[in-house]
Amino acid sequence: MDGMYMAVVALVGVVVGGGAAWFLLNSVFNKKKENILAEAAKEGETIKEKKILQAKEKFLELKSQHDRDVQERNKKLQQAEDRFKNKERELSQQIEQYKRKEKDLEGQKENLQKMVEFNQKKQLDLDKAKEKAVSLLEDIAKMSPDQAKAQLMEQLKEDARISAASQIQNIVDEAKVKANQEAKKIVIQTIQRTAVEHAVENSVSVFNIENDEMKGRIIGREGRNIRALEAATGVEIIVDDTPEAIVLSCFDPVRREIARLSLHQLVTDGRIHPQRIEEVVAKVRKNIEEEIVEVGKRTCIELGIHGLHSELIRMVGRMKYRSSYGQNLLQHSREVANLCATMASELGLNPKAAKRAGLLHDIGKVPDDESELPHAILGMKLAEKYGEKPDVCNAIGAHHDEIEMKTMMAPIIQVCDAISGARPGARREVVEAYIQRLRDLENMAMEYPGVSKSFAIQAGRELRVMVEADKVSDDQADALAVSLAGRIETEMTYPGQVRVTVIREKRAVGVAR
Repeated sequence: MDGMYMAVVALVGVVVGGGAAWFLLNSVFNKKKENILAEAAKEGETIKEKKILQAKEKFLELKSQHDRDVQERNKKLQQAEDRFKNKERELSQQIEQYKRKEKDLEGQKENLQKMVEFNQKKQLDLDKAKEKAVSLLEDIAKMSPDQAKAQLMEQLKEDARISAASQIQNIVDEAKVKANQEAKKIVIQTIQRTAVEHAVENSVSVFNIENDEMKGRIIGREGRNIRALEAATGVEIIVDDTPEAIVLSCFDPVRREIARLSLHQLVTDGRIHPQRIEEVVAKVRKNIEEEIVEVGKRTCIELGIHGLHSELIRMVGRMKYRSSYGQNLLQHSREVANLCATMASELGLNPKAAKRAGLLHDIGKVPDDESELPHAILGMKLAEKYGEKPDVCNAIGAHHDEIEMKTMMAPIIQVCDAISGARPGARREVVEAYIQRLRDLENMAMEYPGVSKSFAIQAGRELRVMVEADKVSDDQADALAVSLAGRIETEMTYPGQVRVTVIREKRAVGVAR
């Protein structure tokens, strides 16, 4: 609108022309300027008043909010002050209660003090009365209290000693009678309920052939066949003048069996040469290993033993090809397992655990690798390695007294092992070696001074030594037994254990004429 106004004024100036037009235009512009300034001033005042009003409203709002905050804070402070006053009031009450209790305790303390003083006075009176009574008794008995007490104590001790000794002797005698009867009964019942065969194991095997011509084929050109067979099996093959027979000699029954079966297949097939020998031996060895595992599994099933580790099962199967003093080790272990189960049942123990320990007690005799450890300790370590329970492991390791027995199962295994090995026909030994061992036992005892006689009894399991009473004292007899046992352990080889019994007696002989 202002632009249009200025345009009209300019048009008038052009029409009117000259200075008059410019003057008119200038006056109009100044007037308009004053109007604009006046309106701006007025609008500024309006805006100022509006802003002042807004500021006042904001101030009032902030002041109201501040008042509310102050009131809230004062309220909280008042509540906190009230709580503090309540706690102070409660503490004051508690202090008052404690003061009252303290006063009561002081009163009780005074009463107790009076009672103590009264009791002390009474005790003094009683002590005086007691002294008078004791003095009167001393005058009557002509004996001091200490003397009377000592005499009474001695009399009581003597009576108790006599009574206890009598009771102990009766109990011991009764226990011995019952223990011997029960032990004999259990052992007899166990042996009677076990049926076994006699030993037939050897350290050599005889392979029979149809004719002596086959011996030449087995030996081969320049002995190459027999050397290949011995190298593959580790068995000594003896071909001598014995008609229609070849002897296989080896301490390891598994190797002997592999050699025997390999020879059988080679002779049956008719093709005998080094390459064929190696193939047949490898095949037979694999079959034997499978048979060992199968025998172990079958044995565990027949005995009702479950959860046995696969390596232990394989070791049980290997026992079939091992003998001890002519007794088959697997047959011996089965026999011991059945004996242990029977004896454990009679004694009220766990027959399954006893049977398990009986079957595994000699696994230390069939390890994969040779070891310097005794077979009982090695068997215990193998059982521990393959997860057997501690009582089973201890029974295995202690059945030759090489470690301490910690459970009732351990002596059962030891006894049943001895029963199985000591029964007639169970084991065999070369007669000359057996007799020589007994002679060595007796001669070893005769080397000591003061020994008059010595006897090896119970198949060499006990050595009885008779000593002269005037040359050997009781202490020397004890030392002699320990020394003999130590020499037997270090200088001799024997199965089981040897008991050394030294007998010293004094004989007085008189003749009536």
